[in-house]
Amino acid sequence: MNRELLAELEKALEITPDNVILRKQVAKGYFAINDFEKAKEHLNRALSFENADDTKLLLAQCYLKLNNYSTGIIICEELLGHNHEPELLSTYLQLLISSGHTEDAIAQYQAYIVKYPEWHDAEIERQLKIPSFEVNEYEPDVFLEKPDINFSQVGGMDDIKDEIRIKIIEPLANPDLFKAFGKKAGGGILMYGPPGCGKTYLSRATAGEISSKFMAVGIEEILDMWVGNSEKNLHEKFEIARKNNPCVMFFDEIDALGSKRSDLKQSAGRNLINQFLKELDGINEQNEGLLILGATNSPWHIDSAFLRPGRFDRIIFVPPPDLAARTIILQLMLQSKPAEAMDYQKIAQKTDGFSGADLKLLVDLAVEDKLRKSMRSGKIEKLVMNDILDAVKKVRPSTKEWFNTARNYALYSNTSGIYDDIKSYLNL
Repeated sequence: MNRELLAELEKALEITPDNVILRKQVAKGYFAINDFEKAKEHLNRALSFENADDTKLLLAQCYLKLNNYSTGIIICEELLGHNHEPELLSTYLQLLISSGHTEDAIAQYQAYIVKYPEWHDAEIERQLKIPSFEVNEYEPDVFLEKPDINFSQVGGMDDIKDEIRIKIIEPLANPDLFKAFGKKAGGGILMYGPPGCGKTYLSRATAGEISSKFMAVGIEEILDMWVGNSEKNLHEKFEIARKNNPCVMFFDEIDALGSKRSDLKQSAGRNLINQFLKELDGINEQNEGLLILGATNSPWHIDSAFLRPGRFDRIIFVPPPDLAARTIILQLMLQSKPAEAMDYQKIAQKTDGFSGADLKLLVDLAVEDKLRKSMRSGKIEKLVMNDILDAVKKVRPSTKEWFNTARNYALYSNTSGIYDDIKSYLNL
């Protein structure tokens, strides 16, 4: 359709301005010749007469071409509440990519593949660098991984490892023995403590210890602005894990999904918690072989229903690593780096209260300083003990603020005894 014909059609629209069909044809004509401003103008006029999905979708595509990504995203998200046409999915993902929200686009694409396994978009996959999936070959294991670490690579935490062994590992290794006592493989463990103390790493190592699949579930993969979708997303994650058991599901920042229902003003949040509890109970499903690990820095914000026996019935305090653990962690962190022999225990003695993340930071600082010296000298300069000790002076324990908060809960909100480990750790 050329401009001369479009001009004639516009004259016809002056006579019948409410002719929606003609106006949409004109808009499509302008879109085809890349005059997106004109197309947008006619589409907005058409929407004043008819609230049609196809008109809104073309309008979103105009905004994509005009680099007005946020408006296009808003239109697509409104449509996605009831419409899941392939063209709409592709337009929405392209808007996310073009606006720089690549991680959101990847998460949404993976979610759509699970919901609609017959759909895929090769161009979107190319832009997101996602391997293409053949329609008939796709398996919903895009969320699963097989960790290559185990407990031997976790410094310290011996008591915590023992709890996980008796709860998770041994029932899988000796199923007949545990069945004789009425115990099944599976269940939940909630780990809490200051940030950066290895809760996520320990969860991956647990999966590696039993050679199982591992699924790290982020809150951004569950929460959805549309009513009912969050519960659906959560159920789908559990279904994937059940079909791939034994499987370790790890929920980080679980307090974001399991907040106290009394603190929630929106019914949607309470519905999600009820769905989570239903999945943990396995009322309509079989949870044997499904191992659920949760981690939180704020256990005082979790709904008490999650802590009932049969759900997260093991609650484990993960403190900052002790002297022996810090010694091992430093050895593990430095073993692959060019370094001279060091007294790791002496260094560890200078890092009381440091989390694993704090120890990584001080090693990174020492390495960066040594890299600068190596670039100046033109040769590899080995790390020496003084380099690490100098870095220790630049790092403050990140756990102190957390313990200031935890101390109050341990002293004044501990009727159930859940924070006894904190009291013992702080000698209260």
